Amino acid sequence: MVSGRMRFEFGTATRIIFGAGTLREVGPLARGFGRRVLVVTGRDTRRAEPLLSLLGEEGLDTTKVCVAGEPEVETVKQGVRFAKEQKSNVVISLGGGSAVDAGKAIAAMLTNEGELLDYLEVIGRGKSLTNPSAPFIAIPTTAGTGSEVTRNAVLASPEHRVKVSLRSPFMLPKVALVDPELTYHLPPAITASTGLDALTQLIEPYICSRANPLADAVCVEGIRRAARSLRAAYENGQNAAAREDMAVASLFGGMALANAGLGAVHGFAGPIGGMFPAPHGAVCAALLPQVMESNLRALRDREPQSETLGRYNHVARLVTGRNNAAVEEGIEWVRALVGDLQIPRLGSYGVTREHVPELVEQAVKASSMKANPIALTPEELAEILQRAL
Repeated sequence: MVSGRMRFEFGTATRIIFGAGTLREVGPLARGFGRRVLVVTGRDTRRAEPLLSLLGEEGLDTTKVCVAGEPEVETVKQGVRFAKEQKSNVVISLGGGSAVDAGKAIAAMLTNEGELLDYLEVIGRGKSLTNPSAPFIAIPTTAGTGSEVTRNAVLASPEHRVKVSLRSPFMLPKVALVDPELTYHLPPAITASTGLDALTQLIEPYICSRANPLADAVCVEGIRRAARSLRAAYENGQNAAAREDMAVASLFGGMALANAGLGAVHGFAGPIGGMFPAPHGAVCAALLPQVMESNLRALRDREPQSETLGRYNHVARLVTGRNNAAVEEGIEWVRALVGDLQIPRLGSYGVTREHVPELVEQAVKASSMKANPIALTPEELAEILQRAL
């Protein structure tokens, strides 16, 4: 936790444009970067038709690629080859975190020599990118990952059964265009999983070991908005105020995680996502109350003077809306929300007790785990998983 002589950095997208209807501004923005645009979409390519029309009105040449599921290393390789064939000099992603991460990685590899594996963490050589990415515009259509303002792309490697990051300050988007209207038609299940991902990405940076005052500010405001609006957005997708709140919460979560850190929830989410067909947000949601409970117990036992205990108390007050809420009440509020939003348990994706040792071994090595507010023992980590099954 930050104390004494602090030092921190804060990097985000060069420009953030937020507001209902802002998608209509994309044409002139893109034209300022180039004339040949690669559009990266999610599974439903029909959702890109308004974007393609707006780009066409500006006289831009467009081609598109579809990312049907979570992006894999091979997905990016194919996208880069296609973009080079089309001589694309601008990349725009329209979709959830998968489409945004894929586009971010494609834009990075368009301008950097060598193979993708040269630059990947964990399974690759971990080299630093030497050139800025091709101009990249991120347009999220879910309110969860905050990938529109982060400097990494999470890619799956089925061969290695893991998810890893391509990471560089050069990968921050030129423009993050956040239009809450694009989330109005999300089904309840996706609203729930992405929204709980956003909440996790606000709570973990706030209580992590690398917290800083600037990230704290966006975390507090984001937690407040998510707590008051996630359930409302889930119950009524056309609730404009709730959708706006969740878009802000997601954006702020991306800013926070990119400039502070995460924790054990995300330390587990990467290995689980690499081994099982489990949506990232739903995995985070299933783990969040379990990790909060274990962190709280470990801090009280081993670091009773830790500033993080006060931060957990503040989280409880923010989510419950009560100034006298105890830490345990905050955890129970999160647990109840996860249940009410019908988040499946990890066992529904095929995770069993037999997988626990391998998942713990992988999670300990994850970069996110390094910022957890206290080092959890293998036994404590195993207990978290077992409670989430």
